[in-house]
Amino acid sequence: MRKTTVFLADDHVMVRMGLTSLLGSKKDLQVIGEAEDGVETVRKVLSLKPDVVLMDLLMPLKDGVAATTEILAALPRTRILILTSASTSDGIAHALRAGAAGALLKSADFSTLVSAIRTIAAGGTMIAPDIQRTLEEDPPIPDLTPRQEDILASVTRGLTNAEIARQFGIRESSVKEYVNQICTKLGAANRAEAVSIALRKHLLKM
Repeated sequence: MRKTTVFLADDHVMVRMGLTSLLGSKKDLQVIGEAEDGVETVRKVLSLKPDVVLMDLLMPLKDGVAATTEILAALPRTRILILTSASTSDGIAHALRAGAAGALLKSADFSTLVSAIRTIAAGGTMIAPDIQRTLEEDPPIPDLTPRQEDILASVTRGLTNAEIARQFGIRESSVKEYVNQICTKLGAANRAEAVSIALRKHLLKM
């Protein structure tokens, strides 16, 4: 019987150790590699070519969405299952749009995880009901442009419009327009609420 090969991408060593031990108890599954950051994940997956990658979203150097995008661009047949503790929909939604075949919370029981691995390895998809509810109740926001991300990061640091204008060499009126655009995309009534939403949804790489 051919085993389904699995790669583990997670920045917590205890998580990787636990998954390696548990998955090793299944005769049809074989863990063939692991990585603790997104850059290492991409490099090793492109070399090892596993059937399934268990992908965390929040990793150093390169997040799970970026790693998923790079891997699937090079290895479109690789199946990626998001396994995350993230409580907001944005990262999960972006990973699914990038081509991930499924998503589970790390709190899922082991039998559910094994079933999900087998399902996506066979070509199916698996989005846990609790994640589906999150996607429906907390819809992901539209992507911000790079400049909007920069402006939002400066707002988060408490800079005024005048200070942000000097920082980027643009007019203060342009900063005000950027802030209005950001608030509209985030569904925020003002800049303070925009900062709160950005922090809650992990929109800023800080």
